[in-house]
Amino acid sequence: MVCLGNICRSPIAEGVLQSKVNSALVFVDSAGTAAYHIGNAPDKRSIYIASKYNVNLKNQKARKFRVTDFENFDTIYAMDESNYQNILKLAKKNAHIAKVKLILNEVNPLSNHSVPDPYYGGTQGFEKVYMMLEEACSIIAEKLQNER
Repeated sequence: MVCLGNICRSPIAEGVLQSKVNSALVFVDSAGTAAYHIGNAPDKRSIYIASKYNVNLKNQKARKFRVTDFENFDTIYAMDESNYQNILKLAKKNAHIAKVKLILNEVNPLSNHSVPDPYYGGTQGFEKVYMMLEEACSIIAEKLQNER
């Protein structure tokens, strides 16, 4: 799960998907394409909204997306078009490019919709983002379950 700073959208996506899968079988992580918040906890509004739905983000720490993530993960979900393009710029081969997807395309294939960045807004924006990611992660979790 990748957004810009790894404190708002991608931590929520990580937490939501983790809550839906067997952690012994599926490893979920998140990162940002920028280094603004490395080592920081998720935004307090992300933590609040996630906890409202019994999803714990408190153990997460922001990190920057690395080229090695292409080797370490089967799928890389970008929260928006800008981060999608930033991830693709780091891809070294076609197999890496094939792993990168826009997360909301799980809900509406080929729509290329973005999860809006709620950082500069209030709690209501985080609630909206949570609901979008809840829907996408439910679909992802079901697909993962069907693969097993």
